Amino acid sequence: MTSGRADLSAVEFDALRDRLLQVAERARRDLASLTGDFNAIVAASAQSNADDEHDPEGSTIAFERAQVSSLTDRARAAESELAQALTRWEAGTYGYCEICGAPIGYERLLARPATTRCILHA
Repeated sequence: MTSGRADLSAVEFDALRDRLLQVAERARRDLASLTGDFNAIVAASAQSNADDEHDPEGSTIAFERAQVSSLTDRARAAESELAQALTRWEAGTYGYCEICGAPIGYERLLARPATTRCILHA
């Protein structure tokens, strides 16, 4: 078995593929969960006539909705970046710096599977 990049062993190449698939699946699950949470908050607030803006008991529904919305946006961006990384993998361009074209280090790719830049251009 040969790796897809001359600077990676077959074991490293397989480990990167597995890591990329694992992180992409986790991002999809996170996005689905946060979307469900957001929808539940919206549904709950639609059925409530509480004056959450003046509730002394803690955070408001609007705050919770904004917080989950922000987390959902971040999860959506991460999922998109990982989908693009998988596309690069299929095209044979995964793991190369988009600035200089040099191979991105194995350890960096393990830590940040969707990265598009080497450490010098990060």
